[in-house]
Amino acid sequence: MSDSISKSFEHTRDNAFLLRHVSLIINKEELEKLGDAPKVVLASMSSLEVGFSHDIFVEMANEAKNLVLFTEKGQFGTLARMLQVDPPPKAVKVTMSKRVPLVGDELKAYEEEQERIKKEEVLKASISKEKELKASHESNAKASDPMVVDASSSRKSSNAGSHVGGNVDILIDGFVSPVTSIAPMFPFFENTADWDDFGEVINPDDYMMKQDEMDNNMMLGAGDGMDGKLDESSARLLLDSAPSKVISNEMTVQVKCSLAYMDFEGRSDGRSVKSVIAHVAPLKLVLVHGSAEATEHLKMHCAKNSDLHVYAPQIEETIDVTSDLCAYKVQLSEKLMSNVLSKKLGEHEIAWVDSGVGKVDEKLTLLPPSSTPAAHKSVLVGDLKLADFKQFLANKGLQVEFAGGALRCGEYITVRKIGDSNQKV
Repeated sequence: MSDSISKSFEHTRDNAFLLRHVSLIINKEELEKLGDAPKVVLASMSSLEVGFSHDIFVEMANEAKNLVLFTEKGQFGTLARMLQVDPPPKAVKVTMSKRVPLVGDELKAYEEEQERIKKEEVLKASISKEKELKASHESNAKASDPMVVDASSSRKSSNAGSHVGGNVDILIDGFVSPVTSIAPMFPFFENTADWDDFGEVINPDDYMMKQDEMDNNMMLGAGDGMDGKLDESSARLLLDSAPSKVISNEMTVQVKCSLAYMDFEGRSDGRSVKSVIAHVAPLKLVLVHGSAEATEHLKMHCAKNSDLHVYAPQIEETIDVTSDLCAYKVQLSEKLMSNVLSKKLGEHEIAWVDSGVGKVDEKLTLLPPSSTPAAHKSVLVGDLKLADFKQFLANKGLQVEFAGGALRCGEYITVRKIGDSNQKV
C-alpha cells in the first residue's frame, strides 16, 4: 500500500478496498449471469487442476480477448505449468470431472454393500459385548468364594504362639464383589494410557469434530462470512447425502487467450539480489537454482563490478568451495629475532619482520633474509590522539598549542586530524 492510501485511512478512515464501481460475486452462477461483461476472476488454486478455476479456464480459453495472469510458477505436471511452457495458440488436453447421482444397478449394488457393512458392524458389536459379559462372569465367580480359616486350626496356632491370654478364634472373611461389578475387588480402574519420552500419547480421534458438527459449522461460517450467500452447488453438496459418483472425460481445449506471468512469489528480485551481494561483499559466490539466462546475467554483473570469484555450476556438477587461504604454524629463529626492532603499543610489542622460510628439524622456520630488505613506509597503528601528540612534541622542545581543534606548531605549521571511512591521517 502506498503512503497516500495509508495516510488517507489514518486521517479520514477511507477504505481503499471499497470499490465504488466494482461489484463482488462469490459463486459460479452469478459469474455466468454476467455474460460477456468484463470481469476479473481470482483463483485460489494456481494449478488450475481442480475447482471452479479449472472449469472457468476451459470456458474462457477459446476467446482471444481473455487473459490468464499467473503470479507464480506452476508445479510440474499441472495445467498451469503446461500453459506457461509454450505460448499460445496451442491445444492442451484437459480432464473434466462431474459428480452424478447413482441410479439403477449401481444404486442397488451400493445399497447392498452398505447393508452388508452395517450387518458386519452389528455382528462385531454383539461379539464384543458377549466377550465383556463372559469376562465379567468369570471375575465374579472367582471372587464369590469367601476365604475362611478353620477355627480349630486357628485356635491351635494361637495357643501355640501366645503365652498370655486365653483362646482366640480368628475368622478371616473375603470381600465379595457385587454381581454387576466387573472389578475383582474394589471399583478400581487401571490407567491404560500410553506414555513416551514426551508425555502421554494423544489419540487424535478424541479431538476430531463429528461430521454433523462440521457440516453445521460450515453452513454457519459460510452464511456469516459471505452475507448469507452460499453457492448453490456447495449447498447441494453439503445437504445432499444421496450416493453419487464422479465421471471424468478428457477433452482438447484450443488455447487462444493471452497468457502472462508476473512474479509475486515474495522472493528477492534481481535488483534486491545485487544489492544484497554488494553489502555482503563475499570473496566467492556460487549461483544455483536459477534459470540459465538469469544466472549468466548475475554472473556477468558480479564479474563486471567487483573482483568476486563467481561459480555457476550446471546440474549435477560438483565444485570445490574450500578456501585457498591456509594457515601454517611456524617458529621464529633466534638469529632472526635478534635483529628485530620492536615498538611498544599498549600491552604489546610490534615490529616489521622480513624473513625467508626454511625447514629446521622438519618444522617451518622463519630465517633471516638472504638479501637486505627494502625500507618500509611509515604505518599508523591504532588511533592517534592529538593530546598525546602534543605532549610528544612538547617533550622534543617544540612550542605547540590547541587552536580550533588542531595543533599549531609555531607560526607556519598546523596539524589536524582528517579522515574518511577507510583511513585516518
